[in-house]
Amino acid sequence: MKRRYTDETNPTIWQSITLHQLQVFEVAARHRSFTRAAEELNLKQPTISAQIKHLSNLIGSPLFENIGKRMYLTDVGKLLFKTCQEIFARIEQSNINLLELKGLNYDSFQVAATPSSQYYLAKLLQPFCQDNPEVRVSLNWFNHDVVLDRLKADLDDLYIMSQLPIDQREVEARSFLQNPLVVIAPRQHPLTQKQKITLQDLSYEFFVMREMDSATRRAAESLFKQHDISMQVKLEMSSNEAIKQAVRDGFGLAVMSLHSLDKFELGHQFVVLQVEHFPILQEWFVVFRKDRVLSSSARIFFDFLLEQNLE
Repeated sequence: MKRRYTDETNPTIWQSITLHQLQVFEVAARHRSFTRAAEELNLKQPTISAQIKHLSNLIGSPLFENIGKRMYLTDVGKLLFKTCQEIFARIEQSNINLLELKGLNYDSFQVAATPSSQYYLAKLLQPFCQDNPEVRVSLNWFNHDVVLDRLKADLDDLYIMSQLPIDQREVEARSFLQNPLVVIAPRQHPLTQKQKITLQDLSYEFFVMREMDSATRRAAESLFKQHDISMQVKLEMSSNEAIKQAVRDGFGLAVMSLHSLDKFELGHQFVVLQVEHFPILQEWFVVFRKDRVLSSSARIFFDFLLEQNLE
């Protein structure tokens, strides 16, 4: 029997949508920012806006909505974002399968990680890739909530995060590194002269922080809330490098993973303040779904992380 389509399931919509449009949307949805999408794709922001508008017109529904100064996905946008992630994950797997059919020795795995991990993971990848030259690693960074969404959808082999999902019955998670969160200030800040700083002292200071769904920000705001102290977030930024630049420029203090600061920055640009209840001690976890059979290369990387002794 020939399938009959209603208006909602009209196949001509998908015949008109291109992979490039989906890629533009996926990046914009992941960052919740047209500006960040333009940077990642090396396109101009008006081009991003035009592609998203055209895609919205094809689907017949807005994909984003602005509430205050923040951009959010609509319900249709959330559904399309999940679909895009599944499509691109399957395309990547198909590429691997095609190469294997051609007889090429091609071993690959995907890792989704939260942004603060990029500093120490970069140090680890070089020796791992040198020891395993036949392996291709696909490593992508997303905010914490997106990493959890990808974990639920089983889009990657391994996940690296500092805050585990509430329900851990379906995942295997192993701690492999401490993740201390500290308060940093520019070297010329008056608080750098104090030996003991209370949370109350910080209630008068402005902060530059990651977006609301960042695990680091949640941990910091939770600590302040426990002590009935308000945290004044002056700037909200979606990258650690942008936060560090804002702190250098005197916009405020920041709470960051100590791993996101290198020795030069700590020696010449920033001071880790001696604040009560800090550092907030978290841990980095490497996670995978129990119902996923890890490839040999993903298992080797999993074991490699557990063997490291990073400082």
